[in-house]
Amino acid sequence: MLEMDGVYRQYAELICRFLFSLCRDAETARELTQETFYQAVRSAGRYDGSCKVSTWLCQIARHLWYQELERRSRRPGAGLPETLADPSPGPEEAFESSQDKVRLMRAVLELDETAREVVLLRITGAFSFREIGEVFQKNENWARVTFYRAKQKLMKGWPS
Repeated sequence: MLEMDGVYRQYAELICRFLFSLCRDAETARELTQETFYQAVRSAGRYDGSCKVSTWLCQIARHLWYQELERRSRRPGAGLPETLADPSPGPEEAFESSQDKVRLMRAVLELDETAREVVLLRITGAFSFREIGEVFQKNENWARVTFYRAKQKLMKGWPS
């Protein structure tokens, strides 16, 4: 049986970052993080150790995010945030850099759902390809190929 207090301390920030990479809303990410650990406590007896604890928690979090999307689709006016970031004014270089980040994130969000999640897990969640494969219940090679193909799509649409 898992010692959930220690598990929470060790993985809460990781799960919150993972959820933020999916929903792009800090408040939603925090709420779903709490729900993830609540569900983990409820099902801790069923954790069989066949994957890393972080992978197991990400699978729970991902499932909860999909449930949240389903709930939102049934409620009018409760969609996802429209903007990703507001570039703050400042020196020209900082502005251009923030514009590039916004443009890149918008391009990532235009990828198909699976490719988008793989890219976000890799660049914002700092997950290894093996861990990404585990989250999707696939292998490491699948994660590498999916990331590579998504990166190629992003590069094709990026100005030189």
